[in-house]
Amino acid sequence: MKIIRYIGSMLFVLGLFISIFAGIPWAVVTAEDPVVPTWLRIAVFSLLGGIFIVLVTVGLGQKKYKSPERESRLSEHKTKILMSNSVVLPGSEISEILGLVQGHTVFAIWLGKDLSAIIKLILGGELTEYTEMMGKAREIATERMITQAEEIGADAIINIRYMTTSVVGSAAELFAYGTAVKFEKNK
Repeated sequence: MKIIRYIGSMLFVLGLFISIFAGIPWAVVTAEDPVVPTWLRIAVFSLLGGIFIVLVTVGLGQKKYKSPERESRLSEHKTKILMSNSVVLPGSEISEILGLVQGHTVFAIWLGKDLSAIIKLILGGELTEYTEMMGKAREIATERMITQAEEIGADAIINIRYMTTSVVGSAAELFAYGTAVKFEKNK
């Protein structure tokens, strides 16, 4: 189903860009000759066909919705750094605060997925395109924060927080930050 939706999205984007960037200039230049060329007809039908295919696949997908299963990139990142959203770690004595560590990314989905999400706004349901986008952004920001903590020799990151900001359209920034600390060594 995703492949068919992807093809429909590609047809939509291709038809849209050809219609706007070639069709409109053609109409302006040849305003006296109303014959529509074959390439412009194909572009318009690709645009309309793409919208139709995306509508159908989104509608069918609503019935058979399955939660997206994907492996976390964080599980691949081998680290000994403990992470916590609390200020203290029970059973551990903090010996040194190394400072703020952070990671951020600005993520967007391409126009075809944005079209699918807009249609789901009309039909209702979870906007899985944006859910997947924000999940991936959170993983990348967290990974960058961990890397920064490893570079300064931290044992843990405490008081971890996440913040999101809408940048433009369907693009969002995800910012992860926390306090890098070292533990007191047992004697």
